[in-house]
Amino acid sequence: MSTAPPVVLVLASGRGERFRASGGQVHKLQALLAGKPVLQHTLDAVRASGLAWHLEDAGHPGMGDSIAAAVRATQGAGGWLVLPGDLPLIEPSALQRVAAALAQAAVVLPQHGGVRGHPVGFSNGCRDELLALSGEAGAAAIVQARKRSGQVLELVLDGPGCVTDIDTLDDLARAERWLLSPPA
Repeated sequence: MSTAPPVVLVLASGRGERFRASGGQVHKLQALLAGKPVLQHTLDAVRASGLAWHLEDAGHPGMGDSIAAAVRATQGAGGWLVLPGDLPLIEPSALQRVAAALAQAAVVLPQHGGVRGHPVGFSNGCRDELLALSGEAGAAAIVQARKRSGQVLELVLDGPGCVTDIDTLDDLARAERWLLSPPA
């Protein structure tokens, strides 16, 4: 088991087709949210967490390819937090909690309000499986295999930032309302 800290993998390789189909004029990661691009909100939270991070934006064909490339680029890490770039409301404390929870399990699945979210945490013991990923499926098969063997920790997070992604213009408007008037 590695003693190195985990690295946040910010995935920004997707095509954002649903966002454009909903009427978006730019890629969803460049869409303005409260005057700042969606991806910049996500990166600001990652930086504020104090965790090491890697931006994977090389334009891979699928989520699995993006994850494998990011793990290859950060192989000395003690684990990985897979964070899609379209989660602009993610909180630094959520990232820190998932990273800390990796000491207890091979896979950490954050959730809020009964909905599974991100970042999904993977220990260094998942490295070979992550490196073998390709295609659209992402790491779901790894999560399921580890779940069957009791190596998954489901972590309840307080804020909705771990489940609030931007896939459509409606999602963007909802996130903006939340940012400008957060619920009490």
